[in-house]
Amino acid sequence: MRVQFLGTGGYHPNEHRHTACLHFPESGAVIDAGTAAFRLPLHLEHREIDLFLTHAHLDHIVGLTYLVVPLVQGSLRKVRLHGSRRTLIAVKEHLFAEPVFPVIPDFEFIALEEQGVIALQDGGVLTHRPLTSHPGGSTAFRIDWPADGSDAEKSLAHVTDTAVDGTYLDFVRGVDVLIHECYFPDDRADWAAKTGHSHTTPVAQLAREAHVGKLILVHIDPERDRIDPIGIETARALHADTVIADDGYELAF
Repeated sequence: MRVQFLGTGGYHPNEHRHTACLHFPESGAVIDAGTAAFRLPLHLEHREIDLFLTHAHLDHIVGLTYLVVPLVQGSLRKVRLHGSRRTLIAVKEHLFAEPVFPVIPDFEFIALEEQGVIALQDGGVLTHRPLTSHPGGSTAFRIDWPADGSDAEKSLAHVTDTAVDGTYLDFVRGVDVLIHECYFPDDRADWAAKTGHSHTTPVAQLAREAHVGKLILVHIDPERDRIDPIGIETARALHADTVIADDGYELAF
């Protein structure tokens, strides 16, 4: 299984990170379409993709407008856009409002509330659950790939735009890879609480308590230092296999 981290920053792009976009090339699956979505056409291995939105904040959806050209040119044949009803309404009525962006892409809009387990193109199955601590809420995703004879079962969870509140511990329990936002270091825990984001120690504690494999930190504050914006040694003291993702990072597991 491969995961391409096309955008690993939060709120706005900076010189080192664009905003959220995660690509699973073998699955034809994408999570979020922030400013990094301009990179997506260069990495596609399927002409049909399933694009899952965590929520409708602009740093997670603005890149949907960038997919008009590959759809028109034919490098993309179909985009199935999955999100909560509230998220899909925001995309249709606001992002693609005529005064804002007067071209309506030929997306298939699919509400997550109408779906349970979602089959992906490589045999993986995606499940989802709502998160409530971020303003407006968000959605966590988990993908499980069954054993195929040569590989054992694999699993991955993606959690962003939330405080670590204990409500989704079982949802991520035991995954091989947990991709989790870590917008703030511990010395800005007060801002994490104010904004419904996460900071270093609770994220690492969650990874340890849930017995996950690798912890990958994303959705980094764009105003922080690029090399160590969250205090990585603090996280590794609690969960040794922890990394901070940069744009262009790719994981095979």
